[in-house]
Amino acid sequence: MNEQASRADQSTMGWRLKAGIALLVMSVIVPIVGISFVSGLNLSETMVTTVSGAMLIGAELLGVAAVAVMGKPGFLYIKNRVFGFLKQYGPPKEVGRTRYNIGLVMFCVPIVFGWLSPYGADLIPGFIEYPTSYAVIGDLTLLVSLFVLGGDFWDKIRALFVWSEKVSSSS
Repeated sequence: MNEQASRADQSTMGWRLKAGIALLVMSVIVPIVGISFVSGLNLSETMVTTVSGAMLIGAELLGVAAVAVMGKPGFLYIKNRVFGFLKQYGPPKEVGRTRYNIGLVMFCVPIVFGWLSPYGADLIPGFIEYPTSYAVIGDLTLLVSLFVLGGDFWDKIRALFVWSEKVSSSS
């Protein structure tokens, strides 16, 4: 009898998990595709804004419904799979000196460039014509630098926001 109940729970969880994943995927796709579609229609700005806002609210509601359909076990399963994947490809705890120095350069250059570019925009080739390209490249470089720097750097960043943290020198 317990075996039959266990099989019933697994089959119930199976369809609930699949339905929850479908709702979760829809909650991501609907605003991306829907807002792009509505923006392309010949509607007034007010109507485009209203429909886009409704789609965003609907997407949030779909996300909540996905969690409700999956239940706690399904949500924990998805969460563990996603974080397991990210942890597998995340930054290593410790990195060598050369990699750390390269990461620091990758981290600092976009920040300094972002501060200085408004003052010297006419000196930077193509910046005035394509400022978004420079912004995207800078943002991606900054993001990649966090992975190049490794896990110890994340601890250093975290320490900036914790009042009780103390700096310890290992050298």
